[in-house]
Amino acid sequence: MGFRIMTGVIAHKARGCETVEIRVRGTVQGVGFRPNVWRIARELNLCGTVCNDNAGVLIKVSATSKEIAKFVKQLRKDVPPLAHIEQIEINPVDPLPDVEEFQILESLAGSTRTRVSADAATCPACKEEALDPFGRRYRYPFTNCTHCGPRFSIIETVPYDRASTTMAKFLMCPDCAKEYVDPQDRRFHAQPIACHACGPKAWLERLDGAATSFDQHSMLDDVDAISGLLQKGEIVAIRALGGFHLACDAQNEEAVMRLRERKHRYAKPFALMARDLDVIRQYCSVSEREQELLESPESPIVLLQASGDKNLPDVVAQGMNTLGFMLPTMPMHDLILRRIKRPIVMTSGNLSDEPQVTSIEDARSRLKDIADYVLFHDRDIANRIDDSVVRVMGGKPRILRRARGYAPGALPLPIGFEKAPDLLAYGGELKSTFCLLKDGAAILSQHQGDLEHPATYDDYLKNLALYKKLYDHEPKLLVADKHPEYLSTKLAQSDATSGHLPLTAVQHHHAHIASCMAENGIELDTEPVLGVALDGLGFGDDGTIWGGEFLLADYRGYDRLATFKPIAMLGGAKAIRQPWRNTYAHLMSEIGWPQFAMNFSQLEIFTYLDAKPRETLDQMLIKGVNSPLASSCGRLFDAVAAAIGVCRGEAQYEGQGAIELEALVDEKQLREEDDALGYPFAIPKLNGDGLPYIEPIAMWQALLGDLHMGAARSVMATRFHKGLAKIIAIMVKRLVDAQDRSGVDIDTVALSGGCFQNKVLLEQVIERLEVHKLKVITQARVPANDGGLALGQAAIAAARYISNQNGSGGN
Repeated sequence: MGFRIMTGVIAHKARGCETVEIRVRGTVQGVGFRPNVWRIARELNLCGTVCNDNAGVLIKVSATSKEIAKFVKQLRKDVPPLAHIEQIEINPVDPLPDVEEFQILESLAGSTRTRVSADAATCPACKEEALDPFGRRYRYPFTNCTHCGPRFSIIETVPYDRASTTMAKFLMCPDCAKEYVDPQDRRFHAQPIACHACGPKAWLERLDGAATSFDQHSMLDDVDAISGLLQKGEIVAIRALGGFHLACDAQNEEAVMRLRERKHRYAKPFALMARDLDVIRQYCSVSEREQELLESPESPIVLLQASGDKNLPDVVAQGMNTLGFMLPTMPMHDLILRRIKRPIVMTSGNLSDEPQVTSIEDARSRLKDIADYVLFHDRDIANRIDDSVVRVMGGKPRILRRARGYAPGALPLPIGFEKAPDLLAYGGELKSTFCLLKDGAAILSQHQGDLEHPATYDDYLKNLALYKKLYDHEPKLLVADKHPEYLSTKLAQSDATSGHLPLTAVQHHHAHIASCMAENGIELDTEPVLGVALDGLGFGDDGTIWGGEFLLADYRGYDRLATFKPIAMLGGAKAIRQPWRNTYAHLMSEIGWPQFAMNFSQLEIFTYLDAKPRETLDQMLIKGVNSPLASSCGRLFDAVAAAIGVCRGEAQYEGQGAIELEALVDEKQLREEDDALGYPFAIPKLNGDGLPYIEPIAMWQALLGDLHMGAARSVMATRFHKGLAKIIAIMVKRLVDAQDRSGVDIDTVALSGGCFQNKVLLEQVIERLEVHKLKVITQARVPANDGGLALGQAAIAAARYISNQNGSGGN
């Protein structure tokens, strides 16, 4: 396992070498880091040791100071593909016992301070092996090495050794064991290492309990049988890395409709998988950056422009101009798709809105009414993790859902947060995540979903316990959203009481802006930024619902400088599910029914709204019954979408109206049509506090006029987006100028909130702000939606804690 350099040891002693301990922190376990250290040490003719412990990787080496410096420089430069070094510390220690080689030692126990690696898609070398008919891993669906394969999905505790994973029950055969102990082999200490002889097995079952065998569907094996079943129009469940998928032939409209009915997912676009880029390019354009994402170790679902020569049935992604594609993430997928030259639907294995199924027992009970067949395997999934979703916007890959491949990767905190306490931030209610702060880094959990669903909430609790265990985390401080009815807030309150811990409440939109600041490395003690937070809703400091906010913010606090016009959410939460309610509330607030009827009674939207119980609705508006005011950009999108006939009655998934409205935008018109034709907005001031707000009355008059003239939906969608981006930029410029006049110099604008996952809006706002020489920071590694809230909550609470410790107070 080592190499002998006896003459080197003697030479070192003669030259008076020094002995140092090199501590490497970051994502350095389970990624081939130790054999890489061993290789570098051998090349430099050094002696010493390297091992994993609960703080990362620990190296001890005896050499001259010049040789040590060269060694450390090479460590930083030559990093394995999945590794990420956050910090290297060098300290002198007592001389090593006489050693004649550089050795890789067994892992040491201790308090956990290392990072857990994310799962990685199959590397090219392993894919080639699985498809090589002359290799011993030919058609082995679980082929992996230190550069790819399961990590987070199989780990049960740290340090990351085989005994700490769900691979512990599989004893290595002699061939695998030989690879495992050879530092020159790419499978050296690859914990999930396996082969046909000793590793996990895959097998086919019918979910109705009837007997079946692969030879009814394939000449090869159970995995290939799935390929045959998909091409016959069957719906199959497949146990993958972080949970089960449901799959069918994406070209088979009847099969896709059957899957929608059975899964109760009636409208939300399905994710797709294709065997290679050539298949994807038949349906979508793929840029160089998008290709890099598709082929990356993270292998996310990438949203691509659906502009290929071929089309999929509308039922795959109805109302969309994009398709979400991913490439195979494990050899099993490569083997299934090898004979399939078209896309397959590859969606999460669950009923709509439920957590993804992970266990064999659950699959047999929960998926039996959805899938006809299932491909099981016996490598247990310790941690559920969904597929990540990424979209290239404004020239950057931006994570919309952070899960497989990215979580639980840590994010270093900016300068000034060195004394941040260990804390736990509970996140929001939708697209929930939580965040641990430990050792100067933020550990953001994977996407978990809507906490209002009991199964998702149970999963959230399970993951909280898991992360505390994996990171040996004992928080000194808890953080939650200010919304009193969020389940995450109620849990934080309960945990604070039972654990006798302080609890910090953080305003929703302040958390959005702080998340953006932290991701972009904005230092703790810095001048405030102008934050623009646009989303569906969040609990405001005044007890009303906010959702279109312009904040002068740093980490410790903020001032609300401007907002969107507060409009009633008619029926409360019903306004989220039934977009027409927002249209009605906006029209009644802006022009009233008499004027609407006098000028626009011939419109289809008039007939639609006139058929509603208007007397009841008007009384709700007048008396404020179940109609809270909301300055929500998201509800404005819903209102406009419903007005032009997009997602009017019932939204089948969150944000459907806004998403389909964006899909209607005509890029050519957006670029070439006169800016003046963008729908106009105004900026008056609210009665009472004099807060500037975005007033949409002129927009509604222009939009209704276009409806009267029979304008195409694409024309109206484009003009709305252009007009909205224009008024946001105008508002920002006015606020920056006003602050400048009062002596506050603002040069940075932070954009966050779910509405900025709209590609058209984000790019238009960035472009218009940069014209004014403003620095615009946005989110990319962390979702701009509520999936990024927990990071912002953690940063705010840490900043306030540090200020209090320093005696400088804080908001």
